[in-house]
Amino acid sequence: MPYVPFTQIAILVLAAVFILIAVRQVGRFTLRIWQIMLGGALAVLLTGQISPSDALLSINTDVMVFLFGMFIVGEALVAGGYLECLAHRIFHRAKNPSQVVLLVLFALGTSSAILMNDTLAIIGTPVVLALAARHRISPTMLLLALAFAITTGSVMSPIGNPQNLLVATEGGMPSPFVTFAFWLAIPTLLSLLAAYCVLRLIYPGEFATRTLSDGASITCDTRCMRICQCSLLVIVGLILAKAALAVAGSGSFVSLPLIAVCGAVPVILFSHNRAAILRNIDWETLVFFAAMFVLMESVWQTGFFQSFFGGGNVTSVPVILIVSIIVSQFISNVPFVALFQPLIAGSGGTTAQLLALAAGSTIAGNLTILGAASNVIIIQNAEKKGETITFLSFAKAGIPITILQLAIYGLFLGLA
Repeated sequence: MPYVPFTQIAILVLAAVFILIAVRQVGRFTLRIWQIMLGGALAVLLTGQISPSDALLSINTDVMVFLFGMFIVGEALVAGGYLECLAHRIFHRAKNPSQVVLLVLFALGTSSAILMNDTLAIIGTPVVLALAARHRISPTMLLLALAFAITTGSVMSPIGNPQNLLVATEGGMPSPFVTFAFWLAIPTLLSLLAAYCVLRLIYPGEFATRTLSDGASITCDTRCMRICQCSLLVIVGLILAKAALAVAGSGSFVSLPLIAVCGAVPVILFSHNRAAILRNIDWETLVFFAAMFVLMESVWQTGFFQSFFGGGNVTSVPVILIVSIIVSQFISNVPFVALFQPLIAGSGGTTAQLLALAAGSTIAGNLTILGAASNVIIIQNAEKKGETITFLSFAKAGIPITILQLAIYGLFLGLA
């Protein structure tokens, strides 16, 4: 039996984790992503690839606390039906299919910049399927619009998705909201418009002019609505305060974890469903992130990843964008960012490079179904309702959209 150097065990564990994430099947057993990542973390711990103290220190508490707080707010919004009420208030104004698609792209897209794309994937799927049935619009086309909207829209905020959060926290940005908005807001809006143009070209018959019905009104739970409104106001208020303080030179006073925790406080204090909300938050994702930090730190300590990319210029903005989009299809965008960001930091870590990593790893979700967890969430929820998105139908729209968005972000980040 060939000898495997002790320091390479972490690399073999990482390879096994990525293969299992791709196939998700071992015999008759179907594995979930968090279970696979947790198994990988336990493997490197048990084989001595990383010490328990280093493993504990590798877990980014800022990311974990932020996700915990936002998951509480997100679960309250979903469980209480408040997001569904908001969606009805927005979409009942649409008069034709073109306006429906534009609202899906821009309303849900920009919302994902605050509420995170995975949250919008959960609540947005039944909303767009209801719109498709009510207005006789292709459910596949609207599901695609939802997927492209929440992936693209999340680019322009440090809290739009987990990989942006990693870039913001690990990159040491003093004012991440201002930085992301200043560099990425305009190209993101243009990228959403590009998605609309591609969908219109691929599904021309769905945009035929016709009058749409208003649909039945939805009654909101007043108590739940007020609690959710309070949480959202706290989050938005603290984001604005952080941006204002950053301009004044003291933005670090309002941290990202503080924003999420303060946003969750009204739910924990005043919601009569607080116990159910805490039970139903996405604990699996929290386990996934903690395990991912441990596994990626053990891989980083081997030096393998640094040597693999050390032979050429992989930290220029165009290369970062392209590598992020391609590699994220195979190892998922969050693990990719966790591995690649230290390389950027080692080369000086300019703002353009960090934001290219955030943008590239995020729009990777528009290329194929496997590029983003939010795509999988949408499909899983749609299949419960008898609808789905095939790999080919996604790629048919996703490939041209990603190419256009790559050019847009490359132009803005390259010229800035």
